[in-house]
This record gives sequence, structure tokens and C-alpha cells, in this order.
Amino acid sequence: MKRSYEAARGRLYALQQFGIHLGLETVSSLLSELGNPQDRFPVLHVAGTNGKGSVAAITASILQAAGIRVGLYTSPHLLDFRERIQIRGRCIPGGRVVELFDRIQSLPSFAVPPTFFEVATAMAFQYFAEEQVEIAVMEVGLGGRFDATNVCRPTGTVITNVSFDHEKYLGSSLEAIAFEKAGILKWNVPLVMGPVERSVDRVLQEQARQKQVPTFKFGSEFLSVSHPSGAFDFVGMHRNYANLRCALEGKHQTVNAACALAVLEAGVMPRTSIPEWAVRQGLEQVSWPGRLERLRRRPLVLCDGAHNPAAAECLKISLQRNVSAQRARRLILVIGMMQDKNLAVFLNTLVPLAEAVILTKINSPRAATVRALKEALPVIDRPVYERDTPEAAMDLATCLASENDLICITGSLFLVGHVKSLMTGNAYEPVLG
Repeated sequence: MKRSYEAARGRLYALQQFGIHLGLETVSSLLSELGNPQDRFPVLHVAGTNGKGSVAAITASILQAAGIRVGLYTSPHLLDFRERIQIRGRCIPGGRVVELFDRIQSLPSFAVPPTFFEVATAMAFQYFAEEQVEIAVMEVGLGGRFDATNVCRPTGTVITNVSFDHEKYLGSSLEAIAFEKAGILKWNVPLVMGPVERSVDRVLQEQARQKQVPTFKFGSEFLSVSHPSGAFDFVGMHRNYANLRCALEGKHQTVNAACALAVLEAGVMPRTSIPEWAVRQGLEQVSWPGRLERLRRRPLVLCDGAHNPAAAECLKISLQRNVSAQRARRLILVIGMMQDKNLAVFLNTLVPLAEAVILTKINSPRAATVRALKEALPVIDRPVYERDTPEAAMDLATCLASENDLICITGSLFLVGHVKSLMTGNAYEPVLG
């Protein structure tokens, strides 16, 4: 069976040759051939530039704690494709991946061949339907309006935030990107909005008005209040919780947790009761690898998949806190990025914090070269090292760091996945979809 899964996975990854195809025609046709499994369970649909994966993971964790049979679909994966499709926290078995992929491959050919992400999304919908999930939390892959997940029928939607990323596909202004993300709105289905710029708010509110969508805004209809202890309070539309604790690191995660709690209030609790103890347990037990994840304690090694300017700002706050928490702690950054990212803004945000910077190249044809990263660097008076591979970069970081120091691996989830595999000994399945 292992060989069969590896073969199916290889054929699935080969679909990357068809690139990114924004549109719903092909995935709709594919799902129609499967009997429209996406219509057989309710969905919470989560979009946003940053934080959507964390919101999806938190939401699913709370539902799972409440005893609900919940499906979770996210992308990309860190180490193993099966991470993308989970039920009650368990990855889809390899045998089911083989079975579902073979079934899809046996369908009649389509005018436009389905992409990797379209097939993966169809597999998730079919798996959730066959396993009779009570609800699924679906993370948008790219944008919203033309994302393959947007064929679902949600009971609640979330747009965590809107900032610059994937401008080639989504537009060069915040307003254009907001319009694409607002494409997940469905008639009269509640929308939860995280903190957004005023211009973005106008776009989202206008799209909501046209579809008679009730909106619930962070800082207005709901909010979170952080405490110095790390706990936070949630003030919601109908419920308030005091002294909550989220297992995910970073102050920004309290905002993500508030968005998760708000969409549960708006899209689930009118029909399904979720007790307070399940809310607390779900928050305390949530796991979302690759986001401020601790891989080692001495020296402290953190990995974070930040890859755009807004994510870099959140990471900056967390790194400043971690460095100041221990006397004489130095920060060593290991950075690798994709070439289509805003390299200069990302690097200008984080590099001034570091005592040493190691630039490396991700194993991908889309990766930025070490030279491109170096050219985008701000002028700094500290060492900058260049290494051609993540393995060499981590060897150097380990040599440079004392037990008291902090090594942070960032710039891309694909670099994070590669380094995590090196440090844990787990196999790595790189894929860009």
C-alpha cells in the first residue's frame, strides 16, 4: 500500500504542470461527475491574506473538542500531502488518497485539465462526504472568488484581513484584492471580518450589502482583549469568555482566535450548542505547525512561514519579545523566499533585528536566488552569509548560535517544511500547490 500511495502522490504532484487556474468551471464539472459531494455537509469558509490557516485550525479544534465530527481542509502542507485533509485531527489515510485519486483520474476528460489544487479540493469534498462529517472548515487556497473551494455552501464565512500578496493573480491594489476575497460571500450567509484597512472595509461592506450578508467586524461586533499574562478575553455578539488561552504563539493569534469564536457564534451556534469548556479546551489544544513553531529549546529554534510584509510585521513583534525575554540572546535569521514575493519590504522588516543573517535558496524553480535576496537586503552592519541549500544554512546557523541564542527560519512555508524535515527526520514532500 505504501508504494501505491507514493505512486498516486507522484501522479498527483505531476498535475502541477497545469499551473494555477483561477476559475470554477473545471472543479464544478469534476465535482458534478462525483455527485456534488460539496453539497452534502455545511461548511465554514475561511479567506484572508494572513491568519486564515490559524483561524481554520482553531475553529476545527473547538468543534472537535465539542464532540463534533469536523473536517479540516488547508494548504499547503508542511511535510506530507495528507496533512491537508483531516477529520477530527487525523490525516486522511494513504489508501484513501489512492482510492480517491484513481476515481478522479477515471472520470471523463475535461476541456481544461484540472490542476493539482482542483483535484486535491475535490478529493477533500468527496472524503468528507463519504465519511459523513457534520461540518467542514475549508481554507481558501488563493484569493476567494475563483478559488476551487468556492463551490461550497457555507453557513459562515471569514475574511481575516487583506494585505498585499499574490498581486499577479489578485490585483495590485488593496481594493482589488479585497474584491477577490469578497467573492466567497454567499447570499445572506454571515461574514466575520478581522481588522482591515478603511478602503478594504468599504469594498467588503459594499459586496456584503449587495448579497444581504450580515457582517460582524472585529473591534465592533466582537473583540479580544489581551492580558500581560498571555491570556485574553473574548467579547462576542452573544457570548463573553474571560481568561482564555490559545496554544498558538504570538499576540496576533488572539485576533485569529476571536475571528474563530465569532464565526462559530454566527455560523454554528444558532443550530449547534458549543459549551464553554469545549471552547477553552479547543483553544488550549490547537496545533498549527510551521507558525512560530518551536523545534528546539537550546538554542531556541523557531520556524515561521511568514512570507509577505504583513506577516513579517507580526513575526517582528514576536521575535522582539523572544529576544528581550532572555539576557544577551542574539537572533540569527535563516531566510529563503519565493521570487514573486516582495523581498525588499520583507527583509527590511526583519533583518535589522538580527545579529547574523543567512540567506539560502528553497528547492523550487519558483525560488528566489541567494543573489536576488542579497540585492534586496537593507544596508546593515552585521554579518550576512550565503548558502546554496537549507541544509548548509542550518549547519552554519547551528555553528554560529550559542545555547542562549535564537535561530528563526522564515520567508516561506516551503523552507520551513524542508528545515523541519531535517530536524525531525521525517520525510519531506515538497509541492507548491
